[in-house]
Amino acid sequence: MKLAVIQVRGTIGMSKKFIDTLQFLKLVRKNSCVVVDDTRNYLGMLVLLKDFITWGEIDEETFRVLLEKRGRIIGNKQLTEQYLREKIKMSFDEFSKSFMNSKVKFRDVPGLKQFFRLKPPTGGFDREGIKKQFSLGGALGYRKDNINQLIKRMI
Repeated sequence: MKLAVIQVRGTIGMSKKFIDTLQFLKLVRKNSCVVVDDTRNYLGMLVLLKDFITWGEIDEETFRVLLEKRGRIIGNKQLTEQYLREKIKMSFDEFSKSFMNSKVKFRDVPGLKQFFRLKPPTGGFDREGIKKQFSLGGALGYRKDNINQLIKRMI
């Protein structure tokens, strides 16, 4: 199982401990997204950052769309299917399936950036804004599979 993590709030006034954890996750600015494994180490970091990020289980279709539309390689060039075929001999669909099954990693594709820069969501964040937890109607914290809807609004 893979988790999509999106940084919702900026780093102004944030403690160095939180900033270092965000940098370890490769979340360097607001509205950036990473896809990580559902392991105990990552969950500990996500719970620590629960007041600044939102996360949930990403499905294969959403990951494929995210990779096609927002995947970047070195030089800020868009990731193309031709580039994937040259480097690892896979299409977007094959890479998505293999990645979701933990058979390949981002590091297996030379030059592929491990984060995605997203736009702010169309229609804004949830009704209570970015200062309350998702369970209370806000945008922060764990949101199960509702993360897929948010990512599609941010692509």
